[in-house]
Amino acid sequence: MTGNAAPFALVVRFTVRPEAVAAFDDLVADTAAGIREREPGTLIYACHRVQGQPRQRVFYELYRNQAAFDAHEASEHTRRFLAERGALLESTEVDFLDLADGKTPVTARTGGLDA
Repeated sequence: MTGNAAPFALVVRFTVRPEAVAAFDDLVADTAAGIREREPGTLIYACHRVQGQPRQRVFYELYRNQAAFDAHEASEHTRRFLAERGALLESTEVDFLDLADGKTPVTARTGGLDA
């Protein structure tokens, strides 16, 4: 897929400060609730704990397209997350992904949802 119709994805790895794990997880829970309620163009927003690394969190995010990602970034709940996460983290690594092949939600392939 090309252009605005292409799915947009990223992976983010956070290392949380030892004293801030509970606060970070609470912030993520609040943010995820806003995403579920108000972001139809966000197809997957998953935060994973890493086995054996209790301070690591890995996010996988899949958006219908670039416009859906832009709407996500502009949302109130995401802006709050971005503003508050810095004090809770030791490091952040972000990888933006280009879909080469695989199975995606039908809406990612057909553009069936509005952002």
